Amino acid sequence: MKEFKKEFISQSIFRWHESVKRIEKCLKDLTEDEVWQKPNQSSNSVGNLIIHLCGNITQYIISSLGHREDLRERDEEFRISGGFSKSELFEKLRETIDVASSILEKASQDELTRSRNVQGYELTGIGIVIHVTEHLSYHVGQIAFRTKLLKDKDLGFYKGVDLNRRNEN
Repeated sequence: MKEFKKEFISQSIFRWHESVKRIEKCLKDLTEDEVWQKPNQSSNSVGNLIIHLCGNITQYIISSLGHREDLRERDEEFRISGGFSKSELFEKLRETIDVASSILEKASQDELTRSRNVQGYELTGIGIVIHVTEHLSYHVGQIAFRTKLLKDKDLGFYKGVDLNRRNEN
C-alpha cells in the first residue's frame, strides 16, 4: 500500500504541474486584455478561471488536507474583472500549486482515507485529490480552447510526442 500511496501522490502532483505549464503557455500567447475578456455573460475570462482554480485548490487541498481555515469566497472569484496582470495570475497559481503539492507530499495514509466534508461534499482525501486533478484539467481545457479561438494556433502541448504510437503490453 505504501508504494500505491507514493505513486498516487507522485502522479497527482505531476498532473497538477503539467496543467500549470499549459496555463503558462496560454498566458504567454494572450495579451493582458485578452486574459480578462469574457466571450459572453455566461462565460468566464481566463483570469477568472485562474483565480477560481486557486480558490478551489486552496479550499480542497490547502484548507482541508492542510488543516487550515476555509476562507474561500467562491462567488468573488467570478466577479473580479481585472486587477491582476498575467504574471501575477501565474504566480498566484504557481504558489497555490506549490503549497498544495507540499501538503499532499506529507499526507499520511490515514489522511488520504479519512472522510470529511468539503464544499458540502463528503469526500476522502483521495476523493479530494481526484477532484482537484480533474477540476484543474477541466478548466485548463477551457483556457486552452479560449486561447486557440483567439490565436488560431496549435498550442504545442504534445510537441515532440508521437500520439499515434501504439501501446506496448
